[in-house]
Amino acid sequence: AAAYGIAVTGTMFISTCMVGVLIRRVWHWPLWATALFEIVFLSIDGLYFASNLTKVPDGGWFPLLVAVIVFVLLTTWSEGRKLMIERMREAAMPIRIFIDSAATSATRVSGTAVFMTSTPEGVPHALLHNLKHNRVLHERVILLTVRVTDMPFFPEEDRFLHEDLGQGFHRVILRYGFMEEPDVPAHLKTFHGCGAAFRMMDTSFFLSRQTLLASDRPGMAIWREKLFSWMLRNAESAMEFFRLPTNRV
Repeated sequence: AAAYGIAVTGTMFISTCMVGVLIRRVWHWPLWATALFEIVFLSIDGLYFASNLTKVPDGGWFPLLVAVIVFVLLTTWSEGRKLMIERMREAAMPIRIFIDSAATSATRVSGTAVFMTSTPEGVPHALLHNLKHNRVLHERVILLTVRVTDMPFFPEEDRFLHEDLGQGFHRVILRYGFMEEPDVPAHLKTFHGCGAAFRMMDTSFFLSRQTLLASDRPGMAIWREKLFSWMLRNAESAMEFFRLPTNRV
């Protein structure tokens, strides 16, 4: 009962805070109206929550402990992903320099290569390593970034953003709503902005795999960097998440 009271009243308090963010940022209520709403309801929810704090020694500590653990995991993942993408963007080679130097010197082979990249700027590491080891480029090279937006469902007619980079290179951003399950091959088949239609038997997907090492660079504490590294190693693979065909990756 003690844990239940803390959990319920804590959820009520947090929900009221989130509603305040909603009505201010999404519904664009004026500041005074948002503040008045929050003061009224937070005072009520705060009293309920405070009255249950006496139950913390009798079991109320458990939902608080779970909440802290979940909060640390979620914020570490969010901040870690943000820092990782920033570091990758800093180290990425400009795409124009790469195209001008590699597109004319490398041997081109038939087919389509889709290089998955989390940042729509620069050259994906998988593309650099593929050229280094295989010394070939496909006739059509797609630099694909998948983004999950704040919308529950993204309109089909606006799902793709496309930029023709020349020399057979294309940068494509595929957008999903947060309620949708990404299916990259299925949506690529419906996209005709890169010339010929995509045929999965002529398409190869390339993924990069990051190995993170904790360092003393500013951004996150060492223990959080180690935690993020562990979470990244145990996360679902991009191949499974994007439903890529196993025989084409």
